[in-house]
Amino acid sequence: MGFYLQGLTMGLAYVAPIGMQNLFVINSALTKTRRKAVFTAIIVTIFDVALSLSCFFGVGALMQRYEWLQLAVLAVGGAVVIRIGLGLIFPGWFRHGNDSTSHSTASTTDAEITDKRADGLAKTVTTACVVTWFNPQAIIDGTLMLGAFSATLSASQASPFIIGVESASALWFLGLTLVISAFSQRFSPKIINTLNKVCGSIIVLYGIKLLVEFIMAVL
Repeated sequence: MGFYLQGLTMGLAYVAPIGMQNLFVINSALTKTRRKAVFTAIIVTIFDVALSLSCFFGVGALMQRYEWLQLAVLAVGGAVVIRIGLGLIFPGWFRHGNDSTSHSTASTTDAEITDKRADGLAKTVTTACVVTWFNPQAIIDGTLMLGAFSATLSASQASPFIIGVESASALWFLGLTLVISAFSQRFSPKIINTLNKVCGSIIVLYGIKLLVEFIMAVL
């Protein structure tokens, strides 16, 4: 139990600081139904668990060993992160131009509803993947932190420790979603729109930071 609690506290310390993952989860809890927000939190948790396991077993070493891999993640990640941020700041830019007129004379069919749900699922999964994995510095930092503990633990000690780390991810993202969702009705559309723009601006700045790091690494 001691190593589990150690992993739990370490995991909470690692995941709690505000970053792209938390901003994505908070935005989802504010703008979606509770069911969809919880689903989003579960998807983010799955990607975060995969990242923690990878860091624990040293995937960050690959980033440090192969410079081209780190550069690729910086370039692609920076561009995609900026796209996500701009989508929050200017949602109208990324809507299809015929959304409001293409089906004006016909009711929505089951196939169209299914397509929309599939598109929503794909967008959620893609965004969750980007905010979790397209951050080489987080991967390397996670490897240094979790890898340091991994080097000091025996096989019997490592299992409860990493289970504690993964439990922290689930508890944090699901708890954050449920708390924010419970109070989301108190936020007016204007406040939510403002929060979207703030979150989007932070994400855009983060994406710019990744691209600057890519340019500096190339030069």
